[in-house]
Amino acid sequence: MLIEFKVQNYRSIRSEQTMSMVAGSYTEHLDSNTAESGVSELGRLLRSSVLYGANAAGKTNVLRALQFMQTVVVTSAANTPSRAYRYDPFKFDANNRGAPSSFEVAFLQNGTRYEYGFSLDEERIHSEWLIEYAHPRGRTIFERDYDPKSQTYEWKLGTFLKGQRTVWRDATRPNALFLSTAVQLNSEQLLPVFEWFQKRLVVIVGVTALNPSLTLQLLDQPDGKPTLLPFLQVADRDISDISISRESVPQGSVIFPGAAIIEQVQGEPMPRLVKVSLSHSVGSNAEPVALDLADESNGTQILFRTAGALLNVFANGEVLLFDEIETSLHPLLIRYLVQRFNSSVTNKNNAQLVFSTHNTFLLEQDVFRRDQIWFVEKATDGGSRLYPLSDFKPRNDEVLERWYMRGKYGALPTLTSVSA
Repeated sequence: MLIEFKVQNYRSIRSEQTMSMVAGSYTEHLDSNTAESGVSELGRLLRSSVLYGANAAGKTNVLRALQFMQTVVVTSAANTPSRAYRYDPFKFDANNRGAPSSFEVAFLQNGTRYEYGFSLDEERIHSEWLIEYAHPRGRTIFERDYDPKSQTYEWKLGTFLKGQRTVWRDATRPNALFLSTAVQLNSEQLLPVFEWFQKRLVVIVGVTALNPSLTLQLLDQPDGKPTLLPFLQVADRDISDISISRESVPQGSVIFPGAAIIEQVQGEPMPRLVKVSLSHSVGSNAEPVALDLADESNGTQILFRTAGALLNVFANGEVLLFDEIETSLHPLLIRYLVQRFNSSVTNKNNAQLVFSTHNTFLLEQDVFRRDQIWFVEKATDGGSRLYPLSDFKPRNDEVLERWYMRGKYGALPTLTSVSA
């Protein structure tokens, strides 16, 4: 589970900003919207959080920062001296343009608490560290810092780090992470940390193609259809059945976008065309009518394409980051999805959802606890500022949507009046 995330000097984020998933002292929705962390020092963790703010305030960049961190962890071991990540600091201040960007995340993996972070610029990793809390007191597993004067790294490889430590150290290039390199060279001890980024973090940010492969994989399983149908029926209760068929795509065929799903199977030279049909039963005596997926509403198509990934998140206890969720899902579907996360019944594996939205329909205390709501706004220096609703100490009966739209919490667009 995600505990906390910090980022500094990345895109619109100038000074260090922190987002925490640690539940506060509020008592509302305690058993549903929070989960026991298993760590006495942490207490309970939030199952979901939402970000509000004006366009261009930096909501996307908060989520994109964790996505960037994930990308560097997963790919940096394969970097070459001429191929690395994209360094993207805050550009509206000369001091920031050449300074490293820094990222730090605290999370639980396999019952163990970790704090991992690094800083970088376009040439190299400047610092990297990992602290493990196998016991209440943390222990440093490794740490590296670049000294620009000597142009060398200072390393601290803790005695708790087992394996070929010096081999991993010597193999770590300046633009690669020690974590990624050690895992590539078979460090079993560091693998859980790497796998949290690789397998427990799902990010939908920006223009992301909604890949239906996980939905198709689900339907290939014996219990796939009974699992998927109730999920789709939230969007359209008349859907009564699903069928899929596959056929080879003849060479030279023209496939119109959106009309079909193309599936590339490993080991097969030609892709396959997947036809999805949803049966609708309208009325008690009516014969079911089958419609191709392309004939369904845009919302149903999107839900079908994302259903496999969403259900995987619940099944595996993953962390889902979803930017501007309302561009993909209807407000009622968003509310339903949030309620699934905020439930100990439908979210037994403690999956988490962090999303941004402009939809104030959700800004209600019967949906969220006061510590689950966050705002992002542009500060006077042009940098994004992230802060929780709890900073305003709202009453437990406060009408949040009304006061947000009236500007009490900030994070609203600045509009100029238009005269006739």
